[in-house]
Amino acid sequence: MLRIHFSGNDLAGVRMAAQPDVLWETILSFHRLRDRRGSVVYGEWRSEARIRLGGETRLLGALVPSRGYFPDFLTPAQGILGLDEGLDAIRATPPGRLHTELALIGAARSGRPAVPSALRALADGGGGPLGRLLGALRAYHRAAVEPYWSHIQARVEADRARRGRALLDGGADELLASLPPMLRWRSPVLEADYPVDREMHLDGRGLLLQPSYFCRGTPVVLRDPELPPVLVYPVTHSEAPKVRAPGLPSLAKLVGHTRSEVLNAIGDGGTTSELARRAGVSLASASQHAGVLRDAGLVATLRHGNAVLHTLTPLGAALLGGAGGPREPREVREPRESRCYARNGPVTS
Repeated sequence: MLRIHFSGNDLAGVRMAAQPDVLWETILSFHRLRDRRGSVVYGEWRSEARIRLGGETRLLGALVPSRGYFPDFLTPAQGILGLDEGLDAIRATPPGRLHTELALIGAARSGRPAVPSALRALADGGGGPLGRLLGALRAYHRAAVEPYWSHIQARVEADRARRGRALLDGGADELLASLPPMLRWRSPVLEADYPVDREMHLDGRGLLLQPSYFCRGTPVVLRDPELPPVLVYPVTHSEAPKVRAPGLPSLAKLVGHTRSEVLNAIGDGGTTSELARRAGVSLASASQHAGVLRDAGLVATLRHGNAVLHTLTPLGAALLGGAGGPREPREVREPRESRCYARNGPVTS
């Protein structure tokens, strides 16, 4: 059982990640690749990914066990910004931290905090071994995650819309109560099914909620209690990830070119003026198209001060995500406690 303890300040500091995190999805998908469960959802994806990989996963296999602890440095906060930014952050990991976290892999396996022999060169912090790790992560991401990214985005966007509605309806209490069934909000404690018992005190730092497509069964938190608190949790889905991404031209055939541009311009939300500017149309045109999209159930409109704020509904997010629409990150998020399987195992992260 995982128990996350909140104060009043922590409740005020609960927030949703702006979009899927590329490194969390990469690392957690590697768990799914070697897990025989969930064949209905992940079976076809596993087969396709393994063909693209050609068996080149030895270094990642040593670093990310099929279950249990994996190092926090693999999922830096910058992963929310994209793969390049996330890999740059891994490259900048101090040697001391590399050694400490890699030694925990040995502790999780044998009870002794020693760096496994396959990872000793990496633990020394040399540019060569670290460069090989970055290359392995990039190659794995290209084969197993990148082709499915629009599908992953759509599922995460739909989850964010659902949590956003809960937050608007009842504040942080309602948001935490709306999380998937393996998470139970019993104020002031959020309980979760977990491989080990762990008490996590937020101490006024708040909590970042990070929905994840490849997280399965249990949530994930970073092992290091000094890192900003993050809770990675599974989004609800029952369909296999798809490579299909027809792009905005196909969406335009369905709803019209200008209307598809307005839908895409909404992104993470925007006023009518912002939609007009982003889509390159007049204010009146943006307002008209937003109204049609709202009537179709693709857009929700809320009053925000003297303006109105347009946001995508889950249906709108899924339609746009399936069309490969760009979803640019709007905010940086913080590190987390890694591990969707038992990140917190005997000596977890």
